[in-house]
Amino acid sequence: MSQTTHPAGPVVDRIAQCGWAALTDELGEYGSAPTDRLLTAAECREIAALYDEPGHFRTTVDMARHRFGSGQYRYFTHDLPKVVRELREAFYPRLLPVARDWAAKLGRPAPWPDTLQEWIALCHEAGQSKSAQILLRYGPGDWNALHRDVFGEMVFPLQVVIGLDAPGSDFTGGEFLMTEQRPRAQSRGSSTTLFQGHGLVFTTRDRPVATKRGWANGPMRHGVSTVRSGRRHTLGLVFHDAA
Repeated sequence: MSQTTHPAGPVVDRIAQCGWAALTDELGEYGSAPTDRLLTAAECREIAALYDEPGHFRTTVDMARHRFGSGQYRYFTHDLPKVVRELREAFYPRLLPVARDWAAKLGRPAPWPDTLQEWIALCHEAGQSKSAQILLRYGPGDWNALHRDVFGEMVFPLQVVIGLDAPGSDFTGGEFLMTEQRPRAQSRGSSTTLFQGHGLVFTTRDRPVATKRGWANGPMRHGVSTVRSGRRHTLGLVFHDAA
């Protein structure tokens, strides 16, 4: 996967060109999978700059105050910036077959309709009506504790994070972390460097794991390692709303 390619065309086309067969296989194997570059450096800078415009957000969370780690993140209002809205709407139909397949393997209901708009309407009917799209900012010494972004009973099992700054020049450290609680075994961890404009699709809470007795639930959590220098921004796309 190239770190220097410049995506062209509408967002929906960029996402369509991500090589979904291989990405789906990697999601099933590890619970996460990197995408090709989705945003240009200029688009990344424009999104990161929104952090200093409070009118785009419904609330700001200080992670240290809540013992979530250190750093800040802000939840967008429902009036999403155009590119954020397009990313979310283009990812949903690509992730929906994976979500339904995982639900079938784990013997769970698959309540997700064919369109994101229908699914969000169901979230709102269930009392989950707050926007869950996140813009995160980390500085030196900041980190994010291992967690899940569930937000209520209505949960979509996959989400996406997109790097908005360049590792090694804008910041150091700050790798994306995941841990997996394996059936009858010790936990396994992984770390991923988020390149500028690239995404990582990952499980919201768990993934199906093949065992000798069939499919088992593999609980997973995600977080961010300590940022050693500079400033790190990321965009989080969540496909359910919050209570």
